Amino acid sequence: MIIDVHSHVWRFPQDFNEDFQNQARQRARADTELDLAVTYEDYRAGIPEGEAVTTVVFGGKGRLSGLWVDDKYVAQCVADHATTRIGFLSLDPTQDGWQEELEHGHQHLGLKGIKLMPMYAGFFPQDASLDPLWKYASRHNLPVVLHSGTNFVSQAPLECTLPRNLDPVASRFPDVKIILAHIGHPYGGDCIVTVRKHVNVYADISAIHYRPYQFYNTLTLVQEYGIWDKLLFGTDYPFTTVSATLDALRSLNRFTEGTHLPVLDEDKMEQMIYRDTLSILGLEHPGN
Repeated sequence: MIIDVHSHVWRFPQDFNEDFQNQARQRARADTELDLAVTYEDYRAGIPEGEAVTTVVFGGKGRLSGLWVDDKYVAQCVADHATTRIGFLSLDPTQDGWQEELEHGHQHLGLKGIKLMPMYAGFFPQDASLDPLWKYASRHNLPVVLHSGTNFVSQAPLECTLPRNLDPVASRFPDVKIILAHIGHPYGGDCIVTVRKHVNVYADISAIHYRPYQFYNTLTLVQEYGIWDKLLFGTDYPFTTVSATLDALRSLNRFTEGTHLPVLDEDKMEQMIYRDTLSILGLEHPGN
């Protein structure tokens, strides 16, 4: 069983303003023309034959950057495919009413975790004003996924996305399972040392494979710091797929051929792909 801990559901283009769409087309991926349309059928078509995949899905909220996905839509997408999906709510704490949205998404919509996008929304996750969010997550055992690292939106402040911003949060709220998305790229070292020092902090490998040499270098750091066990599989669909992520991951050692570069441990890689992420995060398998 593969657990994809990072996948999106939204209505495109309705959930994005024109500025976000334009910037995404221009800069989101340099290697391909980006299509942000999302369907369940398209996602499943991107899974290798014979692989069983359970998917954590969320939308995203960042008023500053021009995206806003209603959690009701996320909950409906989960209900439509309840045996293969787990839903997380999203918050933009710069906007009024976020605490009510948190309680509603969790208690009424039945969403099982929280997705934050500090850079897209323009806030610092370690700010004391967000302590009620972290206390709620701790009290209700809700894992929190945060976008970390690069994005393509010009008005989104880079300083809000640094993985080290979660260092004081992890110390103050050690019971909250925190996932730093995208291994924080291009701040992979920053992410890895943060994950390494906190037992409750993990990283997912979503949406970095199409920068393959950076991916190889980042996983080399993972190996040197001994934290393969803190990595979780994720895609960031629709930016990429399960199949493309697996193929890229399993081909990274090509960079070492005919060189003295360190070889990535392929057994550790496979263990990461099939890791029981739901147990780590305290989540039940859908349909249980």
